[in-house]
Amino acid sequence: MSSTAQESDTEPRTDLQTDPQAEAVIDLDAVAHNVGVLREHAGDAAVMAVVKADAYNHGAVPVGRAVLAAGARELGVTTLGEGLELKNAGITAPVLSWLHTADSDYVPAIAAGVELGLSSPRHLQAVVDAARQAGTTATVTIKVDTGLNRNGVSREEWPDFLKELARAEAEGAIRFKGVFSHLAHADEPHHPVIDRQRDRLVEAVADAEHLGLVPDAVHLSNSAATLTRPDLRFDMVRPGIALYGLSPVPEAGTFGLRPVMTFRSRVALVKKVAAGEGVSYGHTWVAPRDTVVALLPVGYADGLPRALSGRFDVWLGDDRRPGIGRVCMDQVVVDLGPDGAGVREGDVAVFFGDGQPGRGVPHAQEWADALGTIHYEVVTSVRGRTVRTYVGGPGGSS
Repeated sequence: MSSTAQESDTEPRTDLQTDPQAEAVIDLDAVAHNVGVLREHAGDAAVMAVVKADAYNHGAVPVGRAVLAAGARELGVTTLGEGLELKNAGITAPVLSWLHTADSDYVPAIAAGVELGLSSPRHLQAVVDAARQAGTTATVTIKVDTGLNRNGVSREEWPDFLKELARAEAEGAIRFKGVFSHLAHADEPHHPVIDRQRDRLVEAVADAEHLGLVPDAVHLSNSAATLTRPDLRFDMVRPGIALYGLSPVPEAGTFGLRPVMTFRSRVALVKKVAAGEGVSYGHTWVAPRDTVVALLPVGYADGLPRALSGRFDVWLGDDRRPGIGRVCMDQVVVDLGPDGAGVREGDVAVFFGDGQPGRGVPHAQEWADALGTIHYEVVTSVRGRTVRTYVGGPGGSS
């Protein structure tokens, strides 16, 4: 472990727990590298780094500091609580929060300087009321529904919404900062819906400007569009998953990104298993020969899905070792072969990390392929007793 490692507040280290049984190592130097890749693709556009969901389960505050130190200009989150966490940690860069209910308590966020994404006239009125209560102006960016038909101001409400927005800004309750939207087919770079959404966003901005509402920032591109559609840069790009080193378009390659999270464990036990003996619940795996197995103290309570039973490898003893038998709540077994491969108790086993898909160290994409899901779900599912450890990155606070 690096001597510069930092520990997460979620599960602090103690003298009695210096070597975690389940560990997510977060490489902040890899974060900085990925920001560099994205800035190169962004050209003159600024970068808003999306650190929602606790930075995709990598730690919002340390990742937020790392991306800002690497040149990102703003941070994006979904909930008010996420925005407040960053502000309370001393981060002074702009933080935009964009997913709210109409009855959310906006007052603390406005007072702390969290910028607010608005998606309906009800949200706008609630923010205006909260700004008056807080005694300060709320900075708002408007999310326009351009075709995803999820969050965002609907086309039917857009004309009246703009009039109310102009009135609220004239009163000084809000400061209008920008307009943004979200793509439905960004992982299919040439899908025709992308161009349709771009055109609708341009039209929405023109509508706002017609009423004297000139945005400082217009943004549409997520990770995939940042890396594949330079025509969609506008004033700012808004990458998420690529910050964490996972390709938003896996079939197009890695784009030079470096995975940030390494999920690993230590061998708890090494033992021999005779030919014909079954391993783990239900004996779904029976030893075809005399062999040696290693017990890893990680299970589905820690983020190793039970559905991966017998369908994954770990990197252990300088090679891939197959997981065998069922994944249990607290543990899983891997086959070391007849000679044990020199593996000893206490050795480190990597479930996934900074490896090329299909070669060497397993990659989160391999889990996603086996589970029929996306790597977003893989990294955000690491949980339970897993200790998060930070290596590299900037010192101090942003």
